[in-house]
Amino acid sequence: MDQPDLSFLLRAAEQPPQAPASAPPQADMPERRGHGRASGSMAELIAELRASQAELEAQNKVLRYSQAAAESASERFEALFSNVPLSLMVLDEHDMVVQANSMAQRSFQPLEDDRPLIALMPFVGAEHAARVRAAFATAREHGRAEATEVVFHIDEQRQITGDLHIAHIESHTDNDAPLTQFLCAVIDQGPLLAERQALQRSAEELQERNAQLHAGERRLEAVINSALDAIICVDQHERITVFNPTAAMLFQCAPRDALDSPLSRFLPAAQQVLAFAQLTTQAALGEMTALTASGRELAVEVSVSFERHTGGETTTVFARDLTGRKREEARRSALEAQLRESHKMQAVGTMAGGIAHDFNNILHAILGNVELAKADCKPGTPLHESLLEIDKAGRRARDLVRQILTFSRNEAPRRAAVTLAEVAHDTERLLRVTLPPEIELSMHLPADLPPVLADATQVEQALLNLCTNAVHAIGAQRGRIDVDAALVQPEQHLRESLGLAAGDYVALRVQDNGPGMDEATLPRIFEPFFTTKPVGQGTGLGLAVVHGVMRTHGGGIDVHSAPGRGSSFTLYFPVATPTSGDMAAPAAATPPAPPAPPPAAGARQRHVMYVDDDAALVFLVQRLLRRRGYVVSGFTDPHEATQALRAAPERYDLLVTDYNMPGYSGLDLLRAARAICSDLPVALASGYVTTEIEQAALAEGARALIHKPNDVEELCATVDRLAHER
Repeated sequence: MDQPDLSFLLRAAEQPPQAPASAPPQADMPERRGHGRASGSMAELIAELRASQAELEAQNKVLRYSQAAAESASERFEALFSNVPLSLMVLDEHDMVVQANSMAQRSFQPLEDDRPLIALMPFVGAEHAARVRAAFATAREHGRAEATEVVFHIDEQRQITGDLHIAHIESHTDNDAPLTQFLCAVIDQGPLLAERQALQRSAEELQERNAQLHAGERRLEAVINSALDAIICVDQHERITVFNPTAAMLFQCAPRDALDSPLSRFLPAAQQVLAFAQLTTQAALGEMTALTASGRELAVEVSVSFERHTGGETTTVFARDLTGRKREEARRSALEAQLRESHKMQAVGTMAGGIAHDFNNILHAILGNVELAKADCKPGTPLHESLLEIDKAGRRARDLVRQILTFSRNEAPRRAAVTLAEVAHDTERLLRVTLPPEIELSMHLPADLPPVLADATQVEQALLNLCTNAVHAIGAQRGRIDVDAALVQPEQHLRESLGLAAGDYVALRVQDNGPGMDEATLPRIFEPFFTTKPVGQGTGLGLAVVHGVMRTHGGGIDVHSAPGRGSSFTLYFPVATPTSGDMAAPAAATPPAPPAPPPAAGARQRHVMYVDDDAALVFLVQRLLRRRGYVVSGFTDPHEATQALRAAPERYDLLVTDYNMPGYSGLDLLRAARAICSDLPVALASGYVTTEIEQAALAEGARALIHKPNDVEELCATVDRLAHER
């Protein structure tokens, strides 16, 4: 407000006052003194007035400047209030909007038909109204307040989510009455909330990815720790950074001792491993030699993987222990060799059985004709002596064929509980007779050994063959043969190599100090007809027979030999138990029937039908049986024999037929004969009678089984017994 102009007061003060005309004149001296005093006071007043005028002018100037500044500030405030990019409103204490900027108008009333911005609370959502009122109360008391994330509803579809900032304004009216107002700013948090939600989603995704990464790391760690291969990671300086438990077991080194060690500590050829880093990302290096922590060599299969990253280069080495594989390969090779040997022995046995069958017929004819010739010759004559030599040679050939059959037969022997000590001592008595004086025989068999499940005759034959083989190996030199036995439980690898079942065995060992055998001879010792003896001094069947005996007894034979160290043969016989299927004592041998007396005068002669595909054998049997008073009809064709039997079944008292005939076996003829004449006795003859053949023949009704070649007395005794049963 401008100050009043006081210049007129200064002009009035400068003029002296006029004396009235009627006033009496005063004396000169008092008037002059009084005028002087008045003049001095006026001057001072004028000076004060001028000073006040100057001061008032200065204040007026300041007031005018302040007014101009206030007007400028008001204009700036109005411009700022209108143009600030925030929703600003001035509210009175009754929630009425006194003033609102354009941003507030656009935000709260974007369309003309929208609700006008008269009051703020109608826009506030019901769930936020109490919080907003509390914020106004706080602003009234403390000057300012805020309410975050308040939802303002524009209409049913649109809304604003923002932070409400409140400032209390205190002003006065023209009559100095206090006026309460609130300056409100609404900061739209929609974009920020969207960004915040996006950030939250990103954070959640990041946390999920981190969790997945941690889970992946744990899975990878679990895979590495549970891997069957040794896994070793090395850095660019060839220092070990990862050493999994398999590597710790393989190289016998704790992980804490292996970490930060050079790779060459366990893989001496580490440079060869790392040289591939420049060529490829992974490589399979095959078999290499590794070292344990103690320096022991290992055969391992190595593959590597290379990874390049910002921190350098990481090499992962995978090492697989080949010890077990090599052991399995060696075991597999041994089993394959054993299988090939078994197949070879089976094939040779089959061949030997076939040869023995044909040879049996020849021997049967030779021995039978010798018996006939001896009967026609006087004893003591040169011819009789020649026949005796022929008979002796034929019987030796028969024993040789029986050895072949012992090797070739697959049927189980008739086993019972046998005491090895008794069998060994019986064999010792046989050996002492022919044992050279330069060779010492020593037997140590404890009497308390449990019985074994075996055929005593075949055990004796096997032991006799082993001792005889040892005698031939020692030769004319001085030597020693030791026979001992013990109760053992073979280890697993020995059971697997010999094909033994788990259980107790009696190990019968025959050991000599002869020259031994080399590696080339050892694998062939069980081959039939293989021998290292000169021609004419051995048949090569001794050890083959032993092998066949042990195979049919469910046992095994283990051999150890080396040049200059002798040979050791160990036979493993299963111990007999009360539950063993073959423990039943063998049936007492039926004593041979006495020869049938010659038929009485006028008595009917017994008629025998003999069938065999060998004509020489048919001719022989006819001559033998006719001399004993039988009528014999011989046939080489089983079909002709069947027709003859069908034509006159009552004519025949006994049928003797060979089992092995081409195209029509003895069992077929047996069935046909039983169908024609059920009470006709039938006997089967064969040089190769297995358990299956015997069971089948007895099931079909055969009365007897004749093993060829046999003695003439045995054949005639069987015929005499069966021919008179009808």
